[in-house]
Amino acid sequence: MLKVSPLRKRQFIGGIIGLVLGGFLFFYLTLDSSEEYISLGPMNSGHADVSCMACHLDAKGNLSQQFQSNFQHMIGLRKEGVDFGTKDVDANTCLACHDRPNDRHPTYRFSEPKFKEAIKHIDATTCISCHTEHKGERVTVASISMNYCMNCHKDLKVEEDPVDISHEELIAKEQWFTCIQCHDFHGNHTYKVATKLKDTIPMTVIQAYLKGGKDPYGNDKKYIGLTQSEWLKKVKK
Repeated sequence: MLKVSPLRKRQFIGGIIGLVLGGFLFFYLTLDSSEEYISLGPMNSGHADVSCMACHLDAKGNLSQQFQSNFQHMIGLRKEGVDFGTKDVDANTCLACHDRPNDRHPTYRFSEPKFKEAIKHIDATTCISCHTEHKGERVTVASISMNYCMNCHKDLKVEEDPVDISHEELIAKEQWFTCIQCHDFHGNHTYKVATKLKDTIPMTVIQAYLKGGKDPYGNDKKYIGLTQSEWLKKVKK
């Protein structure tokens, strides 16, 4: 009878234990209750009740097919690769819940040729340029000084300007941070815009809002994002 050495026996038992623990860990990480352990970071403001699968949808095909397609792409037999595991989150993923017909700055507009230079400085063709998820904030654009308006509005002219310090003067002085003190970027809030600069929203309040604080523009909105249950009904149709 062939004898099994103590070393081989220990290796076999160790392998079995590793497989059992690996299987258990894999199963546990697929549970909804374990989402906080696999998340890249805290959910952004307003997304606390949103599950992972609401944004990270399953990619087409099974893992074997995805691996095969990407391997073929790597060795030049396929023109493009495919999503592996889950689909990449893009602007369309965000718009599934946040589509607003009244959006003052819709992402698709910035794909127009006239914005070619502007998007070199801030790529507004995608939501995550300003709202990167898993940061625990509301707005994550690097330019916290909020001077992004200068990329498109340097030549702005306002007829019968209602502001006590004209837009022309503010632009000449490059006081671009004042834009957001008056104007909601997406234009979705219903509120009265100040006509005197001293009555505008203080920048400290704006910055607290961008970090996830209270909404200084108010809670009266023209369009409300879908709840997760509404979103699920929409994608299942």
